[in-house]
Amino acid sequence: MDHFFSTYLDHFVARFDGPLHFRLIMQPLMAILLAIRDGARDARERRSAYLWTLLTDPAQRRYLLEDGWKGISRIFVLACALDVVYQLIEWRRLKPVEMLLTAVILAVVPYALSRGPINRLLRLRPGTQKRGLGA
Repeated sequence: MDHFFSTYLDHFVARFDGPLHFRLIMQPLMAILLAIRDGARDARERRSAYLWTLLTDPAQRRYLLEDGWKGISRIFVLACALDVVYQLIEWRRLKPVEMLLTAVILAVVPYALSRGPINRLLRLRPGTQKRGLGA
């Protein structure tokens, strides 16, 4: 297993110089933009931070996973598809586990790490306590 992760790390770093390397910037950026949209909605609805609640509140976990997946699914599928294209161009074969890990790193991680802080930052804006963000 240790060999797999060191090989994957080498392959992931190689993606920065290979074909389709621009996606390594655009996909996390798109995931963060979706997190801003969803974090703003969370702030308007006075929800607690996404990732923290996901990890600590089992009662809300299913709803949050479904809501997060709804927000990030297209970017995740696009990340998988582009990594398949990259693998076929670069290696002429598929490595499905690497594809999934890359998609998680490029789409899910930035989304999950950004949504809660965006919610908190928007709730700190003056006037959001009295009238709400959408008013």
